[in-house]
Amino acid sequence: MPSPLFKAACLQVNASNDMAANIATASDLTRRAVEQGAAFVLMPENVVMMEWGRANITAKAMPAEKHTALAAFSALAKDLGTWLHCGSLAVILPSGKVANRTYILNPDGAVAASYDKIHMFDVDLGNGERYMESATFEAGDAAVTVDLPWGRLGLTICYDLRFPHLYRHLGQAGADFLTIPAAFTKVTGEAHWHVLLRARAIETGCFVFAPAQTGTHPGDRKTFGHALIINPWGEILADAGTEPGIIVADIDVSEVSRARAKIPALTLDTPFSPVSRV
Repeated sequence: MPSPLFKAACLQVNASNDMAANIATASDLTRRAVEQGAAFVLMPENVVMMEWGRANITAKAMPAEKHTALAAFSALAKDLGTWLHCGSLAVILPSGKVANRTYILNPDGAVAASYDKIHMFDVDLGNGERYMESATFEAGDAAVTVDLPWGRLGLTICYDLRFPHLYRHLGQAGADFLTIPAAFTKVTGEAHWHVLLRARAIETGCFVFAPAQTGTHPGDRKTFGHALIINPWGEILADAGTEPGIIVADIDVSEVSRARAKIPALTLDTPFSPVSRV
């Protein structure tokens, strides 16, 4: 029977629009994480390409079967014999739009699961900071979990974080862990990152793994950093701050059942009628 104890690592990077350099950086950090004992390594959103503008993003996106980064990370997982979460990659689709897609690779380098980001970041933050992901990206339409040796992982990406019903669904589908790779903006990260991630852990009784982008990127986009690992009680086990690097934490899967025994919210749904105005 698999041990309920393992080490997880989240990467924090300052990705540019140079894919080869970004692959090298992520690979180096992954090797360092495994050297520190991590059995599962997770990368952030857009780990190999922080590009700006629809034309630039579309031009550098690749078909899944020919994706340079996926091939590199598959070889890396096999070489290290580790489970590897590939953050998210830009995958060109037949429609001409791009999927913001995460891959889970097993220690043989094979794809164990993939997930396309469901919720598009279409927002106007003021002061000229505006994002319209739906103009470039095609939203996914399916929630995904995958079984790891230590438990079940629910897959999400960045802006999904603001839609708690998705996480409740994943928790009720048996997820023990949630992954939320992100390139959260500095503005929204300062306001909401820590509290939203802790809330998702508390609401579901899951561990949360949130690898992150940090610093300034092409288009003068600024990301918040603070990759986090959070336990099912909402306690922060590791925080990467604002510099690129690695965080590693010991994960005891039995904490999931203990948290849910105290607060069994996932099993206590009470039917109610739609909102009515009086």
